[in-house]
Amino acid sequence: MTTLILLRHGRSTANTAGVLAGRTPGVELDDRGREQAAAVVDRLAALPIASVVTSPLERCRQTVAPLAAARGLEPVVEDDLAEVDYGAWTGRKITDLLKEDLWKVVQAHPSAATFPDGESLAGMQARSVAAVRRHVARVRAEHGEDAIVLACSHGDVIKAVLADALASHLDNFQRIVVDTCSVSVVTYTELRPFVARMNEQSGDVASLVPKPKPAEGEEQPVNASDAVVGGSTNA
Repeated sequence: MTTLILLRHGRSTANTAGVLAGRTPGVELDDRGREQAAAVVDRLAALPIASVVTSPLERCRQTVAPLAAARGLEPVVEDDLAEVDYGAWTGRKITDLLKEDLWKVVQAHPSAATFPDGESLAGMQARSVAAVRRHVARVRAEHGEDAIVLACSHGDVIKAVLADALASHLDNFQRIVVDTCSVSVVTYTELRPFVARMNEQSGDVASLVPKPKPAEGEEQPVNASDAVVGGSTNA
């Protein structure tokens, strides 16, 4: 199985201003966001990350920069992991958007929501899921099936990818919480994905380190403390 770490960008100037930044250029991390990005290096130090992928927007590039530099990796920019194209809603205050009829649709029936002069949430999910699966396949081919790839993106995008991995309808994705600089983890197998972590903000990621395969003819020991994804019928 290949592990995907979904990292939301650190806190940005738009997060604290209460506006819907969308794809507005020049939205950067604030002081707290830069602290969060720097802390990612130590939080994920135990993990042998093979590739770093990022949304093209500044706040995501800034978030992965310390980690990529520490690992000597060149981030791969993926346009399909960009923030939702909110169209005419871009840059507007959240308090004003709450009054829009479309806001209720976004919250209760997001699969039917299309932003004025922008994209639909269903379209966003389709392109983001395709993107992460494409990079998982690339990293698996380049580094082996136990490789780890990190992708840095945005809240709604990560929630949409997690909903797909959970086999949950997009209309349920607002029930998922993805805080700034949180880590969510999905492992992709030939059969199906498994969600291992969601909105993780602690530094305990040691259990995600791939375990060495047993030597030929040697049985893999079963430890009751090992996390078994999916329970006893997940084979």
